[in-house]
Amino acid sequence: MYTASFFVALVDFFVGLAEAILGLRVLFRLFNANATNPFVHWIYQTSSTLMDPFRGIFQAQATISPGFTLDINALFAMLMYAIIGFLLAALLGWIPAGERRSYWRRGTDRVHRA
Repeated sequence: MYTASFFVALVDFFVGLAEAILGLRVLFRLFNANATNPFVHWIYQTSSTLMDPFRGIFQAQATISPGFTLDINALFAMLMYAIIGFLLAALLGWIPAGERRSYWRRGTDRVHRA
């Protein structure tokens, strides 16, 4: 049976993965990465799915200077995923660990000397 710590680790993994993908999106947009590159295109496509719940909350982009764009929506999505991950981990931490079973009985593991 899985313990709460397993589920907390699972939540941490997926939130970390989402944060990494969104962080790469912010960096690629900030430094005007070539969108025709397969890896950059994959990051944009994947992060677009992660950003769907947060689209339209803020202005889509803030141009710092020509070619340098700060993606405010992606930064907000990163913040929200971090908060949601923290709350899920906290809720999962409240789940009791359950009874630990031991296959060794006290006193049966003694060494008998002759």
